[in-house]
Amino acid sequence: MKPWWAGVWKACGLALWAFVGAAQAQDAPPQISLPPIGLRTQDLAVVINDADPASVETGEYYASRRGIAPEHVIHVSFPPGQAVMALPDFERVLRVLRDTVPPQVQAYALAWTLPYRVDCMSVTSAFALGHNPAYCASGCQVTKSSPYFDSASNAPYQDHGLRPAMLLAGHDVADVKALIDRGLRSDNQWPAGTGYLLNTTDKRRNVRAETYAQARRKLIGGYRVQQVDADVLEDKADVMFLFTGVQHVKGLQSIRFLDGAVADHLTSLGGMLTDSPQTSALEWLAAGATGSYGNTVEPCNYLAKFPDVAVLMGRYLGGETLIEAYWKSVRMPGQGVFIGDPLARPFGGVRFARKGRQQLVQTHSLRPGRYLLQAASTSIGPFRTVGQLRVLGYGAYDLGLPGDPRVFYRVVGLP
Repeated sequence: MKPWWAGVWKACGLALWAFVGAAQAQDAPPQISLPPIGLRTQDLAVVINDADPASVETGEYYASRRGIAPEHVIHVSFPPGQAVMALPDFERVLRVLRDTVPPQVQAYALAWTLPYRVDCMSVTSAFALGHNPAYCASGCQVTKSSPYFDSASNAPYQDHGLRPAMLLAGHDVADVKALIDRGLRSDNQWPAGTGYLLNTTDKRRNVRAETYAQARRKLIGGYRVQQVDADVLEDKADVMFLFTGVQHVKGLQSIRFLDGAVADHLTSLGGMLTDSPQTSALEWLAAGATGSYGNTVEPCNYLAKFPDVAVLMGRYLGGETLIEAYWKSVRMPGQGVFIGDPLARPFGGVRFARKGRQQLVQTHSLRPGRYLLQAASTSIGPFRTVGQLRVLGYGAYDLGLPGDPRVFYRVVGLP
C-alpha cells in the first residue's frame, strides 16, 4: 500500500516561501511552511522627483496604497519633463540614493514617466545597474548581460549588487493611479485568463515566435496559452499575457486585460514612451495592462534584448512579482525600460481546501525542482521526512495533507 503522501502533488501551475495557516481548532487548516519567494513591500523603495508635481502625486499615492514605509520613500530633484536625463543629474541623484536607501531595499519604483533614458541606457537599467557603457550599443551589437537573468534570487541587491527598477508610468496622473489600483487588485487572485502569443507576418519583428513552443512546454498545461497566427488580436476578454512583434499595435480597443496582465511588442523603439515613431509601450498600460517593456535605443532584433516569454510567464505564474518576472526575462536589459506596478503579484499566496478527510494546500509558488515534505509536532521541530516530490514545471499545485492541526509541515528544497 502506498503511504498517504505518495502522488499527492498535482501539476496545474507555479512558486513561493512563507509561513501560513496557524490552526488552533480541529477543523482548521494544517500549518505549513513553504520556501520564500517574491519581493515584499518592505523590499521596495519609491523614488519621487520633487520637481515634478505628477511624480509627487503618483509616488505618494503608490506609497500609501502599498503601505511603503516612510523611510523607503526617497525624495530627489532633477529637471522634469525631459525624455533623456542628463548624466550629471543622474549621477547626483544616484549618490543621494546610495547615501539614503536602507540596505534591505532590493528594488526601486521610479515615480515618473519622463525621463525614460539616461544617456545610452534606459532609465530603469541605469538606476538598477549604474551607468555603464557596457550596457549600451551603437547599432547592431550585443551588450553586457544581466547577472539577474532567469535567476532564482529572491534578493537581487544582496545576491547580485543590483536593484531592478520599474517606472510608475502613464499618459497622466489618472492613468498611473488606475495602473496602481489594477496592480493592487490583482494580488493573489489567480486570474484564469489566457496567454496569447501572436505569430505575425512581420518577419523582422516576429523572431520571438520561434520560442513559443518552448514556452508552452515549460508551463506544462498549467495555464492556458494560445498561439494566434495573426498581426492583430481582437475580441478577447480574458487577456493575461499578450506578446507580439509589430511596429504598430492595433485592435487594443476590442480586447480586455485582466488585472495584473502583461503585454509587450518586439519592435525597435517601444520604450520611447512619449515620442516614439512606433507604438509606445505606454499604450499597453492605457489599454489596461499592468506591465510592459520597450527599448529606448535601437536594439536591432536580438532576442536577448527583449523579454523571453517562457521565463516571464513562468516566473510570474510562479508567484514572483511583476518586477522580478520582467527583469529576469531580459538577458541584455541595458537599452530597455520596464513600466508597470512592480509589486503586482497575481499568482502569489496560499489557499486551503478540503477533500474528504484531507486538507489540500494550494499554491502557485513552487519552482521546478525536487523537494522534501517534512512533519513535526511543534513549529520548531524536530522534523522528519514523510515524503518527496518533484515539480516538473510552473503551475498550480495541490498538496494533500491529513487534516490534523496538531502537525506542523514544511517543504524543503533539495539541491
